[in-house]
Amino acid sequence: MSKFLKGFTTNPKDDILAGMTVSLAMIPEVVAFAFVAQIDPLVALSGAFIIGIITAVFGGRPGLISGAAGAVAVIFVHMIQEGHQKGMLFDNPIENMGYFYLLGAVILMGLIQIFAGVFKLGRFVRLIPHPVMLGFVNGLAIVIFWAQVKMFSHKTLQVSTDGVKHYLTTFMSGAELYTMIGLVGFTMAIIFLLPKLTKKIPASLTAIVVVTLIVVISGMDVSTVGSYIREGGGEGLKGEFPTPNMELWQNLPINFDTFSFLLPYAFLAASVGLIESLMTMNLVDELTDTRGDGNRECIAQGVGNITSGLLGGTGGCGMIGQTVININAKGRGRLSGVMMALTLLSFILFADKYIEQVPIAALVGVMFVMVIETFAWSSIRILRKIPKADAFILIAVSAITVVFDLAIAVFAGVIIAALVFAWENAVRIRARKRVKDGVPTYEIWGPLFFGSVNVFNEKFDPKNDPKYVEIDFIESRVSDHSGLEAIKNIVNKYNELGKEVKLRHLSADCKILLKKADPKFAAMIIEDIEDPRYHLVEDPESFKKGLNEI
Repeated sequence: MSKFLKGFTTNPKDDILAGMTVSLAMIPEVVAFAFVAQIDPLVALSGAFIIGIITAVFGGRPGLISGAAGAVAVIFVHMIQEGHQKGMLFDNPIENMGYFYLLGAVILMGLIQIFAGVFKLGRFVRLIPHPVMLGFVNGLAIVIFWAQVKMFSHKTLQVSTDGVKHYLTTFMSGAELYTMIGLVGFTMAIIFLLPKLTKKIPASLTAIVVVTLIVVISGMDVSTVGSYIREGGGEGLKGEFPTPNMELWQNLPINFDTFSFLLPYAFLAASVGLIESLMTMNLVDELTDTRGDGNRECIAQGVGNITSGLLGGTGGCGMIGQTVININAKGRGRLSGVMMALTLLSFILFADKYIEQVPIAALVGVMFVMVIETFAWSSIRILRKIPKADAFILIAVSAITVVFDLAIAVFAGVIIAALVFAWENAVRIRARKRVKDGVPTYEIWGPLFFGSVNVFNEKFDPKNDPKYVEIDFIESRVSDHSGLEAIKNIVNKYNELGKEVKLRHLSADCKILLKKADPKFAAMIIEDIEDPRYHLVEDPESFKKGLNEI
């Protein structure tokens, strides 16, 4: 309990102010993604509150901010549209059926995330290479920057003759554009300059308050939170406390057809949500020099999404932008995330009229500063200093994140890194043939695994070798089953020619597995006090023990 309370907050003032700042920066982004997914902004804001408070209290990373993120929202766009169409084909047509399918998918998404945590899949985020991490950060920074650029526009909701909703976007111009740029620049100036005068008050929150007061007092005609919501078709920020959505169970068919329809979207959303949450957790680990619990975060994200779905909210995950704002505002404890959620709820319930007056320019300015501080500028300087493969991975992950999405980018980056690693180690295997005590001996250097098997086989000359040969693995390491098969195959080639082979310096589990595969290996293996001690990946107990140490 004492550990929990210590992690809850070490500085209440900083956590409270940081949480309030993040809640203000959360609103336009959540609302924007609600428009993308074509759902009511209050559904997204409710989801942000529910997921935010549950993950803040029970998650594996104090200081990490979760909410209704766009990375998850875009996955459900097509599903919601198709859900509306399916609803109109029911015996009793339901116009808003896509919304109920969304809630079902969010609940299923949460269940998948809980399973990921229970089976301890969160630990594998530690295996993501550093170039992939840099690419992830840079790619998301670019995505968030472009999302803020889109705020320099107005959206007009239009409905086509077939009832399909879409938005007509027109960018600002003239005096309106210059006013917007000026307010954004003024917000950024406050954030950069205020800490040089005093660090007792959060710069971002101060900037939002000052710019809002200037706009309200002067009566400037600028885009605000309220006007932004209404332009997208919303009715405002005013809402109610989330309660169980009983219409979900009345309208959502509980059958295999519904399950098969929702599963692909739920699985993809769960994967994207966990990847973004765990990668954000890694980033916070680096920024704060502490370490979070990935498996615990998976379970908390799952519980948050299930609860959100049951209470009528949308799905979400960790949000890198809001998390960086929180960390920069000195939000380190769980209290900052709890305060973000409670402040967001209070805005919806009691302070909607005041928050709707906050100019979008102030929030864009905060997000621009966050983009500048999030982007790994050092990655540009080191591109020519790191291996070309790592530089390619960094650029590729950044580009794929921008063009496609985070999940595809991370998977692609890990696959590329794994292939590069396999190739580099495959060409490292060496063999030297020399005579020791009158016996021809092949001395092997380097890892023997699936990638180096072909090179390993080329080192031997069974036809021209004498009738007795030794293979020495003292400087090699047999890493997988492919390596064992390669040893078996080369021994069989010598045996088929009537020649004898002896094997030296194999690890204990290599010997056991070779003997199990063919008892004849018992006579071929030479026992030596210098035999190495390591384990193959295919040794389950050793592999499990190794994973627990990651």
